[in-house]
Amino acid sequence: MRTVLLLVGSNCFMTAAWYGHLRYKSRALWVVILTSWLIALPEYMLQVPANRFGHGTFTAPQLKIIQEAISITVFIAFCLAYLKEPIRWNYAVSFVLMLAAVAVAMLDKPGLIR
Repeated sequence: MRTVLLLVGSNCFMTAAWYGHLRYKSRALWVVILTSWLIALPEYMLQVPANRFGHGTFTAPQLKIIQEAISITVFIAFCLAYLKEPIRWNYAVSFVLMLAAVAVAMLDKPGLIR
């Protein structure tokens, strides 16, 4: 659980760093890049421990698959709430398929997927 919570926090910072500036297109690019780097620092401070703590419970590929599913989940919420962009049906289907990928990746972890 600690790994997943750290990954959620990490992805919140990552999404803000990568996409938050899209509402501020009038800002100079160098300002946006610098701001994004400052936002990304806490992302790394959460991502690295998440992977360190999670490796052993999960394999590296499983960690990456979990991270990507969390990333998409956080991005969908960010897209709806902050960017005010709709999620189309094909995006929703893609998301469900990614969750299916997580389930398949966890099949060798008894108790995680029932």
